[in-house]
Amino acid sequence: MLRLHASIDARREPAFGGLLRELRGVRRVVRQPDEAAREGQTVFVADIEPAAADELVAAIEAMGIAVDDYLLTRVEVVAPQPRHLRGGGGIEGFAWIEVMGQARANSRPLARYLALINVAAVIAALGVIVSSGILVVGAMAVSPDLLPICATCVGLVAGRRRLAARAFATLTIGMVSVVVTAMVLSALLRWTGYLPAGFKVEDSGLQTLAHLDYSTVLVAAAAGIAAMLSFESGAAAAVGVAISVTTIPASAYLGVALGAGGIEEAGGAVLVLAVNVALLIATGSLTLLVQRALPGR
Repeated sequence: MLRLHASIDARREPAFGGLLRELRGVRRVVRQPDEAAREGQTVFVADIEPAAADELVAAIEAMGIAVDDYLLTRVEVVAPQPRHLRGGGGIEGFAWIEVMGQARANSRPLARYLALINVAAVIAALGVIVSSGILVVGAMAVSPDLLPICATCVGLVAGRRRLAARAFATLTIGMVSVVVTAMVLSALLRWTGYLPAGFKVEDSGLQTLAHLDYSTVLVAAAAGIAAMLSFESGAAAAVGVAISVTTIPASAYLGVALGAGGIEEAGGAVLVLAVNVALLIATGSLTLLVQRALPGR
């Protein structure tokens, strides 16, 4: 459920009140004086179904209401609702305006994103070197690559080329950072003698990370669907581990191959990474297209 708070002047108050009364998906409208604003301002508070959010925001913008005069937030519903208890039509829904906001926020290579992606690179590289699946899973839990992947999908579906390009550039920067960090770390370990002179990455128990087969394709395709659904529902932190299985391990494997021996394996890792990213974006975008075509279902 979404919650609207809007401070409206006397000139627009009748039209705004009529909008809230007529728009489907708007409930429990409250109107009261705005004690913190200048005289003549009225505050409207209403509960908004997610499916009605896009139409509402478009109508507010058409009325010329400033962005500082209204706020649309998501609230967690605690009290039961009949249709939720019956198992039909959950209380949560799809709000395009909310997805767009998240995409814009996650389309840039912020410092936290770069820090987490490099931490993930170190953990994953060590996992490849010592053949530890647990370390690789830990790296996937740390990695934030789900966010720019989903932002890219949103930009493509919305026709926002600049948003899609910016998000994909952020994803690319992240993947390159993983490769470079893994390469530098493995080279330093080799130079300091912590790696055997004849170490090759294909000797690792994780050599399947550089080989493409049907399971790789199916996992990446399914992960793209899960990525978009989790991005919309706020469950990205939990699902991010499953998404990163298609990106971080292959990137780290490529970096170790370049820095610690086994350069002939690098081509396979590049192919696996490229196919995985392409499928993530394709199935994630398709999921979003289906949701836009079938609103409220």
